[in-house]
Amino acid sequence: MTAAPTLRFDLTDEELALLPDADDVAFYVEHGWYLTKKLFTDEEVDRLAAASEDYYAGERSRTLPVRPPRLAAWQPSDGPVQRHNDYVHHESDPIARVLCKPLIGAVAALLAGTDEIRVFQSTLILKPAVSGEPSNIVPWHFDKHYWSTSTSERMLTAFVPFHDCDEEMGTLTVVDGSHLWRETGHQDSMTKHFADRDKADLERVLAENAAFNGAAIRKVPMVIPKGHMSFHHCRTYHGSGPNRSDRPRRAISFHLQDGANEYRDFALSDGATASYNHDVLVRRLPDGRPDYADPAYCPVLWRADGAAGHG
Repeated sequence: MTAAPTLRFDLTDEELALLPDADDVAFYVEHGWYLTKKLFTDEEVDRLAAASEDYYAGERSRTLPVRPPRLAAWQPSDGPVQRHNDYVHHESDPIARVLCKPLIGAVAALLAGTDEIRVFQSTLILKPAVSGEPSNIVPWHFDKHYWSTSTSERMLTAFVPFHDCDEEMGTLTVVDGSHLWRETGHQDSMTKHFADRDKADLERVLAENAAFNGAAIRKVPMVIPKGHMSFHHCRTYHGSGPNRSDRPRRAISFHLQDGANEYRDFALSDGATASYNHDVLVRRLPDGRPDYADPAYCPVLWRADGAAGHG
């Protein structure tokens, strides 16, 4: 049995009032990020936090049948570093029941300009309250680099904190408008996760791309009240600083794909092809490609009336 959300996509009047309006969507298109209204109640956020503690204690609704090559899977033996745990929407039904509600998909669909939103990935994150911990610094990057095997340029990420989240806690920070930049100096190494790259090199890449586009680097910290979240485009540069508060920063990074997204071969300079963790997990299409619409790992979060079904 999978952790797929309900396939009813109706919203209440209260939820409809929480959707972004035309001005909000225009802002996202221009700036590459958006701060939502309060999409989760305090009780829902508290359930996410409690479910995450159970997850850290080892509780699983199911486990992955194989371990992908680049899986983030913090365990207690890793110590007080920044924790990243992938596929929590699949491994924890209590997390999925809160996280995968249609309202989140409806917001994403309006921002992305699509009729269907599917889950792509979810990562549970805990940034410890240790200001000098090196793993707490997330260098500048954008997500599409790691999603090079995806055809879509509309993918986006929701950052969902479990509490009020500000600069002191090392909140997500975006580079305003950077999703519109033309990229220069792309190398195979850019398909690697930021944890496998030199932080100084990623700073250089950001500076070079800004200069190539004649753009200023305007960094915008996402100050997010409890129950709210931020969205950013898959080509928006973002990162985060140290947690200088007296408590952990807890959140989920919820990566979403539009209904048209599919796997594609992405050739590297040595003749090999890039890969994503899904590629060893999801079912196969008739032509042998990994199916990024596999409902076991990429359930539909939102589908507008009349939209064609996938998966």
